[in-house]
Amino acid sequence: MEENGNELIRLESVYKIFGPQPHGRAFDLVKAGVGKDEVQRQSGHVVGIDNVSFAVPKGEIFVVMGLSGSGKSTVLRTVNKLLEVTSGRVWVDGTNVQTLEGSDLQAFRREKMGMVFQHFALFPHRSVIDNVGYGLKVQGITKEDRDKASMKALSLVGLEPYSRNLPRQLSGGMQQRVGLARALASDPDILLMDEAFSALDPLIRRQMQDELMEIQNEVHKTILFITHDLNEALRIGDRVCIMRDGAVVQIGTPEEILTEPATAYVAEFVQDVDQGRVIECREVMSPPDPIDPSMSPAGALAHIGDRTGAFVCDTKGRPTGLLTAAACTRAADNLAAAVRSDFDTASPETTLNNVYAAAGRGLPIAVVDGDGRLVGNLDPRSIMEEMGRVEQLIDGFERETYL
Repeated sequence: MEENGNELIRLESVYKIFGPQPHGRAFDLVKAGVGKDEVQRQSGHVVGIDNVSFAVPKGEIFVVMGLSGSGKSTVLRTVNKLLEVTSGRVWVDGTNVQTLEGSDLQAFRREKMGMVFQHFALFPHRSVIDNVGYGLKVQGITKEDRDKASMKALSLVGLEPYSRNLPRQLSGGMQQRVGLARALASDPDILLMDEAFSALDPLIRRQMQDELMEIQNEVHKTILFITHDLNEALRIGDRVCIMRDGAVVQIGTPEEILTEPATAYVAEFVQDVDQGRVIECREVMSPPDPIDPSMSPAGALAHIGDRTGAFVCDTKGRPTGLLTAAACTRAADNLAAAVRSDFDTASPETTLNNVYAAAGRGLPIAVVDGDGRLVGNLDPRSIMEEMGRVEQLIDGFERETYL
């Protein structure tokens, strides 16, 4: 894997085998392509990670997703060297973290990484602010300075008013926010989040996902997030890595995972996902190709072609009206009178779920940028065609038994 100055985490051909002789027969079998179950049968060793390589650039939420035993949490534990690898290299901000030992490793963890666990791991006898500042206390930071940093972190998660409360006085979701604030208090470059929201009720879990994304928009951390929930992965991840039996199956954006599953295994996962929550307008829209209202009805109809309609724009490229193909066929010589102003707009990042109601009108939707300029024409038929394409792609894979 090539060096990239923007990368903060990078794994290169990493293997992790659990057992008394990880470099022996088990490793040879894995390198020869023997599957996880067969390796265990022949050698008594467990394959945790099988030739995993990926890179995470600064500021990205990179989600590693898989079922129990897929190796996802093992991957995370190699990044902070809670586990030593059998083979391969793990780079964190240019440092081969697997070579660090003792106090050097401890200092590197404190300075570079914050960890958020599935279980809150709060000290029950310490106040919220003291729980958040505990890592800073270990570093020898003064009480005044760590309280200041802790309050700043608590403000990010909306818990400033609860700084003097004890953990038992908070709900589960609030306790998890304390855990997140504790990870943020030392202002690390990297957040490692291992099934961080898995213990929460579904509604609270969704709220925590929202809050994480809002916080990320402010602090721009590099986040390695582990989950077994594909919906969660697709919702929060900038990119998603799907693992199975210790190996990487596919890495891609949520849109790529959903619309271009690489294997039947991935297709099996995504078949029940609400595509409309993931696919964005920019994935489906066509070029704007606006129309000149001074055209003749016949010329306008030819310009619209097989589209439902086209937009009229002002001199700055902002849509001001919509001319449908049906209106062209009914128009007399005055085409301008057939232009309608009751059209809907969306941004390129808007998901299809948020334009379904507008698409139900049967009219094109104007996709506009932040300045209101037309950047795309979203035809309702295109939405249905894309959804159908994805379903056909998924159905095209032969179903396999995985469990």
